[in-house]
Amino acid sequence: MKSNKLQFIIPVFTRMLLWAGIITAFSYLGICLFLFISQTRFIFFPTPVIEKTPEFFNLPYEEVWLPVAAKTGKLERIHGWWIKTKQPNAKVLLYLHGNGINIGANVAHANRFYQLGFSVLLIDYRGYGRSGGSFPNEKRVYEDAATAWNYLVQQQQISPRQIFIYGHSLGGAIAIDLAVKQPQAAGLIVESSFTSIRDLITYRKKFWMFPVDLILTQRFESIKKLPNLKIPVLFIHGVADSAVPSFMSEKLYAAAPEPKQLFLVPTAEHNNTAVVGGSEYLQWIESFVKQVLTVDKL
Repeated sequence: MKSNKLQFIIPVFTRMLLWAGIITAFSYLGICLFLFISQTRFIFFPTPVIEKTPEFFNLPYEEVWLPVAAKTGKLERIHGWWIKTKQPNAKVLLYLHGNGINIGANVAHANRFYQLGFSVLLIDYRGYGRSGGSFPNEKRVYEDAATAWNYLVQQQQISPRQIFIYGHSLGGAIAIDLAVKQPQAAGLIVESSFTSIRDLITYRKKFWMFPVDLILTQRFESIKKLPNLKIPVLFIHGVADSAVPSFMSEKLYAAAPEPKQLFLVPTAEHNNTAVVGGSEYLQWIESFVKQVLTVDKL
C-alpha cells in the first residue's frame, strides 16, 4: 500500500513543481516585459504645475513656445523662458534641467547664472510643465534640446561661440549629447551627472535579477560620447551626493578630452552644490567661462 501511495504522490508532486516553474517563468517574463515597456516611468518624473516663475526673482523674461516635429507628423510645442540680460552681446546659457518636476524648480539656479551675466534659455522637455506632447523618452529629450539650440542660433541670431550648454543630473547627459553634436558651442557645464543609466542601475543594485542589457532602451551613455567632445568642459559634483555618486563625474572627467576641469564640492548633495559651494561655486563658473572666452579671442 505504501508503494502505491508513493507512486501516486510522486507524479502529483512533480506536476506541482512543473506548474510552479511555468508560473514563475511566465511571471518573470511578464515583469521583464513590464520593465521594457514602462522603463521611462522609472527615469522621468515630470510635473505639470509650475510653482515659481522668473517673476519671483524680478527677472525680465519672455515666454517661448518652440515647435517640434512629432513621430505622428504633428507639431508639438515645448515651453521655455528666455531670460535676457541687458548687456549687449552677452554670453548665453542653454539650461537643461534634470528628470524631476519642471523649469519652475530650476529658476532659482537659472537666476544665479543670470547674476553672472548670462542670458538664460530655460526649457521644459515634452511632457514637463506647460510643454505639450507625449511622455518623455531619451530620443525626445535630445530632440527638445536640439530645438532649443536652434532657437538660439536661428531665431535669436546668437553665435554658437557665445552659447554655453549647462545640464544638471539627467540634463547633464542631455547636455553632453547636444555638445558633441554642436562642436561650435563655447563650452559645456555638467553638474551632478552620471556615466550611463546602466552604470547607475549597477550602482544602486536594482533589477540585478533581470537581463538589464536586453531590456534597457533608455541608455544615456555619456561615457561613450565624451571622447568625441570638441569643446571645453567643466564637471561639478557634490561629494556627498547619494543619488548619483561623485565618482561618476570623475569618470566622465577622465573620459573627456582637454580642455577640461573638475570641481568637487565637499559635503554637497545632489541638488545643493551651488548653495554649499557658495562663492567658490560662482568663482569656478566665472573662471571657466573667462578662460573659454579668452582662448576663443586668441
